[in-house]
Amino acid sequence: MNTYTQQIKQARTLLGNSSRVVAFSGAGISTESGLSDFRSKGGLWERYRIVTFQEFLASHKNRIEYWSMRRELIPGLLNAQPNPAHHALAKLEEEGKLLNIITQNIDGLHQSAGNKKVIELHGTNMTASCLTCNLQWSIAEIQKRLEAGDLDPHCNDCNGLIKPDTVSFGQSMPVEAMEQAYQAAASCDLLLMIGSSLEVQPANQFPLVAHQGGASLVFINRTATPYDHLATFSFTESASKIMRTLTE
Repeated sequence: MNTYTQQIKQARTLLGNSSRVVAFSGAGISTESGLSDFRSKGGLWERYRIVTFQEFLASHKNRIEYWSMRRELIPGLLNAQPNPAHHALAKLEEEGKLLNIITQNIDGLHQSAGNKKVIELHGTNMTASCLTCNLQWSIAEIQKRLEAGDLDPHCNDCNGLIKPDTVSFGQSMPVEAMEQAYQAAASCDLLLMIGSSLEVQPANQFPLVAHQGGASLVFINRTATPYDHLATFSFTESASKIMRTLTE
């Protein structure tokens, strides 16, 4: 029996013996659904300048620049489908084993797979809202406006600025989501970390919070992270492959 097979068997046993499981997911779980992780070579952040929240508010020119990137991003989000890793987490929640998913992702794929207990640290890109009156639209509706030439969409009711319901650079993290995530991480007995480099603060602190609370950690990520030394098991294979194997 090779080391990989031994680790998978032991990790499956660990999962089976755990009753308060929390998952922490990053962009790596969604790349297998065809979505870019933004930071990769040729990704959106290499081809577009990041427009901060303050810049978005400041000028029409900045908003056109912001929405030009979104116009390229949105079709991929709308076409993406959950992959086996997403479905495995949905199965764990259905069985009553998974308490929460804490996610850095804005793609809504966990919900599409069937998960209901999802804490979105960075909001969602599947809806957009007026910053003045809070009227909300689906992102598909906003995409139609962008493609029709409305390059800086404003609210039909109050003429306020429309922005995706995501947390932009320079924008405060959602207080309620952060509190829920800290509580979930601190109270779990197993944390599954899937597809994050654990480099973005403060989100990267949740595996540490779980570890300090006595939880075991299973990491599934293509590359090393600053917290690998805390993990009981660390896998660099495909998230779909590992999660499907752990939940069979």
